Amino acid sequence: MTEMTETTPGWLSPEELESARARMPILYIDAVPVRVDETGVVTRIGLLLRIGADGAVSRALVSGRVLHHERVRDALMRHLEKDLGPTALPRVPASPQPFTIAEYFPTQGVTPYHDPRQHAVSLAYVVPVAGDCRPRQDALDLVWFTPEEASSPLVQQEMLGGQGVLLKQALAHVGCLS
Repeated sequence: MTEMTETTPGWLSPEELESARARMPILYIDAVPVRVDETGVVTRIGLLLRIGADGAVSRALVSGRVLHHERVRDALMRHLEKDLGPTALPRVPASPQPFTIAEYFPTQGVTPYHDPRQHAVSLAYVVPVAGDCRPRQDALDLVWFTPEEASSPLVQQEMLGGQGVLLKQALAHVGCLS
């Protein structure tokens, strides 16, 4: 009997992922990148510009799956680097605490969060970044908004799947909504 060595631990094939998504919730992280001033007050919120599978352009938070046997902090760092680039310099504490937990359902209306592919549970974080952010992977751009601009109806309507609601919760959490 020959032993096979797993070369990509934690990754599922597309077929295995589709099967898992149909049977159980998948763990995700959502991150709201922010710039803070010298006193720690949030001055800017970074939102990604993406093109969806249907060709629609939208604004988005940093988001992604937590892999099997991956610490949540490591997943957070991996997705921040993947979307913002290696020089973003995120300041993630050793033991990060989410500001909320968002539960995405494939059926609209169960919660404000919707993902047609799956039932997903996402731990949501506000993450200060101090470095140079250069979007990578499937992100077209990263735009920095003031808290007022980020909570505006115009920006909110550009966000899909309830991420606008999640953004407003993040802004409230850091004291940026009146």
